[in-house]
Amino acid sequence: MDKFKLWISAFRLRTLPLSVSGIIVGTCLAYYNGFFNILIFVFAILATVSLQILSNLANDYGDGVKGTDNDQRIGPERAVQSGKITPEQMFEAIKINILIVILIVFLLILVSFGRNYFWYSLIFFVLTGLSIYAAIKYTVGESAYGYRALGDLMVFIFFGLLSVMGTYFLFTRNLDDFILLPACAIGFLSAGVLNLNNMRDIESDKTSDKITLALKLGIKRAKKYHCALIIGAILCTLGFGVLYYRSPFNFMFIAMYIPLIMHLLAVLKAKDVKLLDKQLKVLALSTFGLAILLGLGYVIPVL
Repeated sequence: MDKFKLWISAFRLRTLPLSVSGIIVGTCLAYYNGFFNILIFVFAILATVSLQILSNLANDYGDGVKGTDNDQRIGPERAVQSGKITPEQMFEAIKINILIVILIVFLLILVSFGRNYFWYSLIFFVLTGLSIYAAIKYTVGESAYGYRALGDLMVFIFFGLLSVMGTYFLFTRNLDDFILLPACAIGFLSAGVLNLNNMRDIESDKTSDKITLALKLGIKRAKKYHCALIIGAILCTLGFGVLYYRSPFNFMFIAMYIPLIMHLLAVLKAKDVKLLDKQLKVLALSTFGLAILLGLGYVIPVL
């Protein structure tokens, strides 16, 4: 039982709501346009969750073997760092998780495209391969992009653009400019979570030669960058609501501006980076809440 709890802890379940935010938005906007399939939704959620867990395990492994996770790190102790799970055991778990991702995505593509859309299926298999590669190479290997200040860009692409637009395409087999602003908003907020994490770990990353964008910017400019991300997400959703207004329900997401603004104020006021740790949960859950309210705002009018 203790081993089971240890692995569950390594999965870092608190990151999962953020990871499915793009799926929720893409699904709801597809529903608004008359497209929905419960199996596509379920398999899309499962695929995203399994990819997020893969990313968490690979991050634990990569930072653990490189010594980046050390006593200076402010966040929760990682599994490899603690010695309770060996690097070899974590590597085996990563390989098993990759197989699980491939199986789930195969079922997702089969349900969405069947046998009639070969090229669409091929494109999504390639995107899956890129997603697996991105999940692993964030911290694993000598050329890990998370150590070269590229993490924010990759998070924006995979958690924002690909998550929302890819999900929408699975339902509709079409891409519309309708979904671009929500995809950017989720991408900005997801990048904000990573930036917050990197601001918190800025000192330990410096001693471990992990070059993040927050480290390159310095804490003061990293906070300004953080403001730009959150305000950018607010402007994207507000613009989306105005441009594609159909019902007062469309603006339900504005309720989430309150915790987002409070979060920004807390980040700006924090003089000790340790205070940023609890803001990770605030921003992740605010993003999840925004995704739900934005999606429901377009689903409710057509029910």
